[in-house]
Amino acid sequence: MGANSSSISDLPENEYLKKLSGAEPISENDPFWNQLLSFSFTTPTNSADLKLLEEATISVCKSLVEKNPRTGNLGALIKVFLSRTKELKISAECQNHLFIWQAHNALFIICCLLKVFISRMSEEELQLHFTYEEKTAGSYGTEREDLIEELLCCLIQLIVEIPLLDITYSISLEAVTTLIVFLSCQLFHKEILRESIIHRYLMHGRCLPYTSRLVKTLLYNFIRQERSPPPGAHVFQQQTDGGGLLYGIASGVATGLWTVFTLGGVGSKPSPQLEHCSPLASQSLLLLLVLANLTDAPDTPNPYRQAIMSFKNTQDSTALSSSNPHAFQINFNSLYTALSEQQKSDQATLLLYMLLHQNSNVRTYVLARTDIENLVLPILEILYHVEERNSHHVYMALIILLILTEDDGFNRSIHEVILRNITWYAERVLTEISLGSLLILVVIRTIQYNMTRTRDKYLHTNCLAALANMSAQFRSLHQYAAQRIISLFSLLSKKHNKVLEQATQSLRGSLGSNDSPLPDYAQDLNVIEEVIRMMLEIINSCLTNSLHHNPNLVYALLYKRDLFEQFRTHPSFQDIMQNIDLVISFFSSRLEQAGAELSVERVLEIIKQGAIALPKDRLRKFPELKFKYVEEEQPEEFFIPYVWSLVYNSAVALYWNPQDIQLFTMDSG
Repeated sequence: MGANSSSISDLPENEYLKKLSGAEPISENDPFWNQLLSFSFTTPTNSADLKLLEEATISVCKSLVEKNPRTGNLGALIKVFLSRTKELKISAECQNHLFIWQAHNALFIICCLLKVFISRMSEEELQLHFTYEEKTAGSYGTEREDLIEELLCCLIQLIVEIPLLDITYSISLEAVTTLIVFLSCQLFHKEILRESIIHRYLMHGRCLPYTSRLVKTLLYNFIRQERSPPPGAHVFQQQTDGGGLLYGIASGVATGLWTVFTLGGVGSKPSPQLEHCSPLASQSLLLLLVLANLTDAPDTPNPYRQAIMSFKNTQDSTALSSSNPHAFQINFNSLYTALSEQQKSDQATLLLYMLLHQNSNVRTYVLARTDIENLVLPILEILYHVEERNSHHVYMALIILLILTEDDGFNRSIHEVILRNITWYAERVLTEISLGSLLILVVIRTIQYNMTRTRDKYLHTNCLAALANMSAQFRSLHQYAAQRIISLFSLLSKKHNKVLEQATQSLRGSLGSNDSPLPDYAQDLNVIEEVIRMMLEIINSCLTNSLHHNPNLVYALLYKRDLFEQFRTHPSFQDIMQNIDLVISFFSSRLEQAGAELSVERVLEIIKQGAIALPKDRLRKFPELKFKYVEEEQPEEFFIPYVWSLVYNSAVALYWNPQDIQLFTMDSG
């Protein structure tokens, strides 16, 4: 920060802030507002800066909370901001730095105050603070106006209508941030908000017609990844000739106590993190996720979710549906590129999940891409680094794979994409491997990690479901992928034997003692046998549908044939073992006939010849393995806390006191 902590600590004694939060009402026409709004700073872009700022100004905010019902100064400040935004578009076109600078400062103060108000009161109490009383001349009553809807609508208009330039970047970012703060009341409730004053304003009335434009603008902000302009680009600059009258006024007003308030002051260098990211893109994506996951109103579905579910490609010439007023078009190629490049963040992965799951136009487009590896590889990298990711991010990545593997065309095409030198895969040097084989390797590695660490049945199920969906289209499996499939079965077999032995010993021990209850080994055994059955079905599906395409899998099967012996007569596996047993017997016989001391190359050659010779009708047909992702009932119970944990943990400027948060525990993010 440009100002050290000692200068920030002076803010509670700042005469302008004290007047704003004092007992005297301030007219919206008072010259005071020009003085209050004439300070220079770069908007804080991390929670550490905002924490310092909030701690320094909390006494001012508390004073305003107490006195505002009588003074109406918050309403007056909002009125000042609203009046200035009416000329913002023209100001941007005319490069009117001073006007935009003061409008931004007004919104920044409103946002800081709003965050404190929302954390300390109910929505009903907040609405009273936003109720503006205007006494009209010659009348005995008062005219009351609720400023919440007017401010919300103004913020949305600012986001969708003001062109994004260096001088408007900060106010656009502040508008997005203020909308997030308006919706942050959810953070201070343990239960999911199903009825909310703010939600009602956003889903009805004056805000509703802007739904599709807001969603489209937020998506384009994410797509474009516009970096923050150099510090000072948004502030009214001094002219080389010493400046005109306007600059003289601005600099004169800004002198005095406000000059201590210079966060990341003009001319200072941006942090290294901000040099490589876009705060506006990050914040826009968070707002989009929050809006998309608002609960439906009693009388209408969430219009923002409807917009996300229905938008089309700009290349799509079919007319937009008249039944959906929130439909729009966007450039799918640009969206695909942004999604592929940004998958390191939870937010981008969650957006990709939502689009694939809810928007059939996006899903069809993605599955038709000939460069699908650009999207799949970042998802696989998330799963590969499972130890470093939070569980929600891993789940989202896994479900994306499950949705993609529901499509047979995808399952075929990934084996045709050849990759070279996958540097992040450390277990083995992979100089050349198909995308399909790499996907199998990463999913199996995730299963093995889960077996030894988290032991999450849900994660197991989805991993196996993705493998099962692909199994009928396995093609030219890499020898290492084939080995890992059999190695996973070997691990499961050992685990099965261990639990079976524990159950037997426990049963023997219980015959001599009735004191302690028996562990539930039967349940453990049942879970392991379900997984073993699934693995056998995956191997069987590959053998019955694409045996001649996978000599490496047959080789691995023969090399570890003893593993399968114990399951031939097991009642849970007898039927599925018939085909596997037949393949092992058939190829073992051909290898015995060829003699001993065979090279790996000769064995593979015999397997390829045998695959052609084996009559297909000898293999028993089983129902096709197909698993479809189905969202759980009441998905908002998962997604709303998840989205708000992303907002809370975001590096972009938002800070809340962790002790105030009710929606989730601090380690849930």
